[in-house]
Amino acid sequence: MQYLVSVIDDKVDPGRTDRQPAISEFNDRVIAEGYWVFAGGLADADTATVVDNRGEQAVLTDGPFVESKEFLAGFWVWDVPDLDVALKLAAEASKVCDRKIEVRPFR
Repeated sequence: MQYLVSVIDDKVDPGRTDRQPAISEFNDRVIAEGYWVFAGGLADADTATVVDNRGEQAVLTDGPFVESKEFLAGFWVWDVPDLDVALKLAAEASKVCDRKIEVRPFR
């Protein structure tokens, strides 16, 4: 089963910025265990553009979809046997990257 594993940072209480070596080591392990599908870090939410083309003309708005103190900072896609494995890895990921993690299954 595949899961979107979102890394949630906080503008008021951000995660530490020195975590990249630990994150790389964690990623190497997830790859070696065969759970890795894809991952990426995202630029700051202020660099986002929202596109809404549901009307007569596309409307582009600078900034994130929702103004919030928390924002999506990165993600993994994991292919794991079940939710228990995803949650175990997510707990480790939260510690490794010093941020909250959200786990959501794909349909």
